[in-house]
Amino acid sequence: MRNDDWISKLDVEERLNKPLYYFESGKLVFTENYHAQRGQCCGSGCRHCPYNPKHEKGNTTLQDIYTKRKV
Repeated sequence: MRNDDWISKLDVEERLNKPLYYFESGKLVFTENYHAQRGQCCGSGCRHCPYNPKHEKGNTTLQDIYTKRKV
């Protein structure tokens, strides 16, 4: 296994402990964690869209920072 092909246990635990949403000015805001768990981009222009390219409905390609971390 190459060093750039793994997700460390700490990265996974950190991601699982992050909230899925928060409230801002009375509105529900979904986090990157929620969108990544959703599995695809909804195309609505979400603030925390983790997909690349952003805001493209049906896109399932996560940005590198959500899939693997280089050592």
